[in-house]
Amino acid sequence: MPTNEPINTMPIQQFISSVKSADASKQREIKMPIDNAKRLAFVLGEVMSRLNGDLEELLLRKSEQEDVVTVQLGKSEADW
Repeated sequence: MPTNEPINTMPIQQFISSVKSADASKQREIKMPIDNAKRLAFVLGEVMSRLNGDLEELLLRKSEQEDVVTVQLGKSEADW
């Protein structure tokens, strides 16, 4: 079932912040504790699952809708 509960994206924000600061200080690598890596992996999985579910829902909704195009032609070019 789709859910609209907010996802805690703090681990993603922390990772992006540490990459920015490492890049600014010309570091060649980033190290993080395993607990942080696990949280990041879990949140990324949760975000990807949510996006996949949203995409499936949109595709189902789109396939249920019919595209209707109405074309009306007049008897002469002036009626167009």
